[in-house]
Order: sequence, then structure tokens, then C-alpha cells
Amino acid sequence: MDVSENIFPDKAFFVSREEKSKQLKQHGKVIWLTGLSGSGKSTIAKHLEKILFDAGFTTCILDGDNIRSGLNNNLSFSEEDRLENVRRIAEVAKLFIDNSIICLCAFVSPTKEIRTLAKTTIGSDNYIEVFVNTPLDVCEQRDVKGLYAKARKGEVKDFTGISAPFDNPESTTLSITTHTTPAESAQELFDMIVSKISL
Repeated sequence: MDVSENIFPDKAFFVSREEKSKQLKQHGKVIWLTGLSGSGKSTIAKHLEKILFDAGFTTCILDGDNIRSGLNNNLSFSEEDRLENVRRIAEVAKLFIDNSIICLCAFVSPTKEIRTLAKTTIGSDNYIEVFVNTPLDVCEQRDVKGLYAKARKGEVKDFTGISAPFDNPESTTLSITTHTTPAESAQELFDMIVSKISL
């Protein structure tokens, strides 16, 4: 028997999303940062969270390493598991925005299929995609985790940019390049989204 036949999600919450938005004085949105490993996604997300926090917004960050070490620690980097990884992340992000929290998601999410899954699950009205467009050679030079070096040696399989593809987004809300610092990029992103998240 399909387990889903016995599950009945209760959408009639005692406190509505609209009521929570009024109390928090904000609209829940997902800011989805995509880009190669080492591109600066997490760093920008951290800077953005501080700017949002200082401006009085309630936020959370979902980051690749933290999710992979906990919620999704049973998943590999195969194509199938990458999809499941993002599906779970998107479902968690949706729970946050249902509570009017601004959720910053920093994930490689390398293919159009994966990003479409995230956007569809979260809902296009709640999803703001940002491409951290850092060239592969710059990411390799940073290589703070040593992953690119291991991938080049064949020690890490299915590594995006080396042995697995990264499809550049065709259209995003914002494309961030290496011409600005992470702090400057975060401020630019804040300036762009503030009208979308303010009540």
C-alpha cells in the first residue's frame, strides 16, 4: 500500500501565514544561491543574513555541508541522489516560508532539472534565484576544502565542474560575479530583495 494514501496534511493552520507575516512584518521568501563549490555562495549568504538581521528580519540559512552532514547524510552525489537532496531541501525551505521566515539556501544545484525541481516545490512566487557566477579556475584556486584537488586525482567522484556538469542558469533574478566582495554582493542582493520581503 502507498503510505501517502494514509497521510492527510493539515493546511488549515491555527495561525495563518498571513497572520505570521503581519507579526514578523515580512514576507517569507526563499533566496536560492546556486554556483560551483567555492564560488562564495555560503559566504554571501552569511553576509546577507547579517544585513537582514540588522534590518530586523527573521531568517535562516540552509547550507550544503550542514544539510549533507545531518538531514541528508544518507545520500550520495549520484544524479538520483542529487535530485532527492534538493527535493528534501526545498520541502524544508517551504516549511520556513509557510511560517513567513526568509530562508537563504546555498547549494551547488548544478542542473536546470534540479533548480526547476526546487522552484516548483517551493513555488515560483516564493523563489528568488541568484547565480554566484565565479569561474571554475577561481574556485579551484580557492579550494579551501581541497575537494577540487581530490576530484582531479579521481578521489572524489561526480564532482561538479570536474567529473559532473554544471549548467549555467539561463535566467536568474541576479548574477553575482567576482568583481565585488562577498559583503558588497550581499548588500546588492539585499537592496534588490528588500521590497519583496518587506510587509
